[in-house]
Amino acid sequence: MQGSQARSGHNVSPDFLAERAKFIRLETVRLSRIAGAGHYSSTFSAAELLAALYYAQLRIDPAQPGWPDRDRFVLSKGHAAIGLYPVLADLGYFDKGLLDNYTRFGSPFGDHPDMKKVPGIDFSSGSLGHGLSIALGMALGARVQQRSFRVYCMLGDGELHEGQVWEAAMAAAHYRLQGLVAIVDRNRLCIDGTTEEVMQVEPIEKRFESFGWQVTRIDGHDVEAILSAFDALPPVGEGAPRMIVADTIKGRGVKRMELSLNWHVGNLVGSDYDEVVAELEAGLQPLAPELVR
Repeated sequence: MQGSQARSGHNVSPDFLAERAKFIRLETVRLSRIAGAGHYSSTFSAAELLAALYYAQLRIDPAQPGWPDRDRFVLSKGHAAIGLYPVLADLGYFDKGLLDNYTRFGSPFGDHPDMKKVPGIDFSSGSLGHGLSIALGMALGARVQQRSFRVYCMLGDGELHEGQVWEAAMAAAHYRLQGLVAIVDRNRLCIDGTTEEVMQVEPIEKRFESFGWQVTRIDGHDVEAILSAFDALPPVGEGAPRMIVADTIKGRGVKRMELSLNWHVGNLVGSDYDEVVAELEAGLQPLAPELVR
């Protein structure tokens, strides 16, 4: 897949995006085996979102990673970078073979992304909760430079426990950054338990609306719903920033991982590895009744 395919306009089919989401999950499993561990479930919940962003929505050019007018993407939940690296390689940002040494000594690919080492990465993440503030600054920079790019920021729902997120939310509405698009991967779990047990985040829509954002809530595994939410985005200008709350299932695609606290970080070996690969190759299975909202 070459970079010419990655541009705004949704010139790819939902079936193609679903296939790319499967690719993201399979590559996450492969790279985790190379590293000896990986963030499976947090990446699986975001697979359709990443596929829709990079293969249908973002205005980017892999031949020019530093193109000043490109859209920016801030992966605030940086531990899901294991699913983003294969996409960047697939689009032509770098040689796919480089991923065969994922996280090994000398590799540019770490558990979190480094924008100074990996072409196509716009934000070096670490401790969670910073991404929306960074995206806010990028959107303000676009205004100062009189550029029309959008800035997209993907947050985990556990990040909403961080006060810095709400400072950024308040500032984005104050500065009327209509070109800022936040996406919450609402998979309901963080490393210490359910988000609502650790610190209640609902009602997310009303909270962001009270800060001055326009909010849409969708099924984050439905690529057509994701594309429709992107289609509804207004032109870059002055106005309310946009929030997409994407309801997802942590670990989606592998039954043993779905809504399980045991697979935030893990390692598949032996027959477990083979079974998970076979399950992913077979495609998404219907959700168990207890997982359906």
